[in-house]
Amino acid sequence: MQESVQSRTAAGLSELETSKVLKNTYMLLGMTLAFSAVCAGLATMMGVQLTNPWIFLIGVFGLSFLVHRTANSAWGLLSVFAMTGFIGFYIGPVLNMLIQVRPDAVMMALGTTAFTFVGLSAYALFTRKDFSFMTGFIQIGMWAMLGAIVMSLLFDLGPMQLAISAGIVILMSALILWQTSAIVHGGETNYIIATTTLFMSIYNLFMSLLHLFMAFGGDE
Repeated sequence: MQESVQSRTAAGLSELETSKVLKNTYMLLGMTLAFSAVCAGLATMMGVQLTNPWIFLIGVFGLSFLVHRTANSAWGLLSVFAMTGFIGFYIGPVLNMLIQVRPDAVMMALGTTAFTFVGLSAYALFTRKDFSFMTGFIQIGMWAMLGAIVMSLLFDLGPMQLAISAGIVILMSALILWQTSAIVHGGETNYIIATTTLFMSIYNLFMSLLHLFMAFGGDE
């Protein structure tokens, strides 16, 4: 009897902790998305033009490493805002230029990204399906994506860029399912790490969709 009570208590506490992580993750995700948008607007108003992709790549990986190193301390919050703010500040002027050229492509990419994220997150939350079986696929896919990004910076891959963008869309969709499932099932207990993963999933999903929509519009 006592063991049964303890088991139910532990299950209740576990569910409470999971709900707390989920709530904190989505709250922080909303704040970082807003902060990134503000930084993008600030960079646009300042007329900043950051065109060296190596600076962006090194900056993102460096700040991502910092986030993971400080995720268990108060500095983790500062780190995640620094990373998301840097991304927004870098891509803000680029997006502003694309909006002037192809506003339809930007809006389609934004709408599709929002629809995909909400849909996949809701599916993982309400079905409570365990997507941990995708861990190996995602790990391999992330390394492949990194390799493809580096190759695209070094060489002109031509039409292969579209295939890479399509692959990233699939990979990021899987990552959203995987990360949300990990929170629901208690596999991820650090909301800073979860927020970082979801933010980068949304960013990569949006940029890849934007590339595809721009290409299919005949502007590339």
